[in-house]
Amino acid sequence: MANLKELRSRISSVSSTMQITSAMKMVSAAKLSRAQDAIVSMRPYAEKLTELLQDLSATVEDDLSTALTEERELQKVLIVAISSNRGLAGAFNTNIIKKVNQLKRENYHNQEVEVLTIGKKVNDILKKSYEIFEHHEEIYNDLSFLNSVQISETIMKAFEEKAYDKVVLVYNRFKNAATQIVEAEDFLPLVADKSEDETPQQLDYIFEPEKGKIIKELMPKALNIQLYKALRDSFASEHGARMTAMHKATENATELRDSLKLTYNKARQAAITNEILEIVAGAEALSD
Repeated sequence: MANLKELRSRISSVSSTMQITSAMKMVSAAKLSRAQDAIVSMRPYAEKLTELLQDLSATVEDDLSTALTEERELQKVLIVAISSNRGLAGAFNTNIIKKVNQLKRENYHNQEVEVLTIGKKVNDILKKSYEIFEHHEEIYNDLSFLNSVQISETIMKAFEEKAYDKVVLVYNRFKNAATQIVEAEDFLPLVADKSEDETPQQLDYIFEPEKGKIIKELMPKALNIQLYKALRDSFASEHGARMTAMHKATENATELRDSLKLTYNKARQAAITNEILEIVAGAEALSD
């Protein structure tokens, strides 16, 4: 059994750790509230715009199609992996790495795969196994639409120049503070969403101005929104995952501290009992 000094030191250390995890939980909870409001208000617009563009692309004639809707033979794939710059968020970053490896192993094992990393944690791991097209971690210093547009425009330019035949977004989709869903979402080319045994729904649109102009202007905007939504989803998921992880860490630290206190009290009581027995034995020896 550890001596009393060692137990006091461990109790003090666990108590300090508990204070840190509790403070991190409160910080993440405050940030999560703002991030959740942002993604919840943005998601319906982004999803409806993407749906509209997918329906529209299904009605586009060949002479009006753009490079962003061109479906080519898959030879080179770009995976945009979105994580965070910081850890202590449970399996938040690890799930993204696992998903990228799964896509490579199951979907694109015959293609050349490169990765665009957003976030320090995913880049530190994936750069050991993949060719990194670009890396962005500074965007979390100011997560704004204008900064995300710079990344999406770089991706669109690379696709238009046929550097890649397909672009996939991998990120954590925010569901609630305790649940994040790893998504692998097609980014380019922008094509109609086809379910099994179903053909794209043909809708009759009235175009003002002409269809070609609308397509050329609206598609890049929709893709910019799609990437920004993924970043916002990931940002909210990060704080939700960290808040949950720090909550569990605080609970575990509390249990460990209580257990150590119980052990300490037992050891202290045993030491006091031994001292009393020694005093009694000494007094009896003197009386004899």
